Amino acid sequence: MLDDTDYRLLTALQQNAHLTAQELGALLHLSASQAGRRRQRLEAEGYITGYTARLDPRRLGLNVQGFVQVHLGTHAPDHAKRFVQLIATRPEIVSAWTMTGDADYLLRVYCDDLPHLNRLIHEVLLPHPAVARVQSQIVMDQPKRDGPLPT
Repeated sequence: MLDDTDYRLLTALQQNAHLTAQELGALLHLSASQAGRRRQRLEAEGYITGYTARLDPRRLGLNVQGFVQVHLGTHAPDHAKRFVQLIATRPEIVSAWTMTGDADYLLRVYCDDLPHLNRLIHEVLLPHPAVARVQSQIVMDQPKRDGPLPT
């Protein structure tokens, strides 16, 4: 069970994962060793699943961000499994969700340019035997960046 201090620790780490135990302790009004033990416990219990760096996609030449809705024509377990394996191998697909509603999957993709997105859709996704159709939306702007989870 998490207490208020745990939530404040999680909030602080989402803002800056580089905080040392001393810095966390100062923020939380704990000793460095107490803050460090709390962080280790939250890691061990699976509240903290890892640490990553946020990269600027445009600086990396990834100029097109899009969302692709995938509608399956068949839900046979072997086809669905192979589709999930396919999307796991594609670096352009940075996240994927199974959905309620019309589409079965929602994919978030980053591509160099529109021809790259077109190839992903027409040469990778649509030829898959489970896929009936796809719909894509291109991100024009992102007024709110991916943020921390509410704690």
